[in-house]
Amino acid sequence: MTGRLAGRVAVISGAASGMGASHARAFIAEGADVVLGDIAVDAGKQLADELGERAAFAELDVTRAADWEAAVATALDRFGKLDVLVNNAGILDGGPLGSYTEAQWQRVLAVNLTGPFLGLSAARDALVAARPASVVNISSAAGMQGVSGMHAYTASKFGLRGFTKSAALELAPHGVRVNSVHPGGIVTPMIGAQPGAVTIDLNESTLTRLGTPEEVSGLVVYLASTESSYCTGGEFLADGGMTAGSTFG
Repeated sequence: MTGRLAGRVAVISGAASGMGASHARAFIAEGADVVLGDIAVDAGKQLADELGERAAFAELDVTRAADWEAAVATALDRFGKLDVLVNNAGILDGGPLGSYTEAQWQRVLAVNLTGPFLGLSAARDALVAARPASVVNISSAAGMQGVSGMHAYTASKFGLRGFTKSAALELAPHGVRVNSVHPGGIVTPMIGAQPGAVTIDLNESTLTRLGTPEEVSGLVVYLASTESSYCTGGEFLADGGMTAGSTFG
């Protein structure tokens, strides 16, 4: 690797597995110090131990403001600053109108939308102090187009896309960039699939396969680094062409 994140300190939520773990590995490989936040304590600690002295673990329920404050404090106490926040934690849940409950709806929005709000609220002052800083919100292709039966998930990811833009406008004068990443179908424990195990009906203009977490992590590294210094308020797709449109003939 080339040290694209050398000297930078990041907090990554949902970092114990899936895309979050991939982001953490990529950040460490590029020279960053990383606080891995997750509710999966054993898995998170194990990964932090695997990644070595430039990684630390913080127990993080993204729906709890106090947990976010503690995660930011871990970054400041252990590594001295905070340059990058990656709001990666999310849950996937759906069901038809009429049977999908209010409790299910509220839970998805609490994790997928309120969580990033609480995270950026807790990290805001530290990010401004470390300027130039970067926030990367992991939205979804479902934040670009609707998904039948996935009402709360779609609403939360559209909402995160909007929050990204309002935060980018507010924080630009303070040296903090905010962008969103929109993955399509990615092989992770949340999807519950392995490569080759899922058949996807994609039109001919798209890449006819699931993506890997590493393919998303490369984009997250770019947005976390100063290479993307002219990018803020943007939405960056890693969806294999899922949202590109349709073809005829």
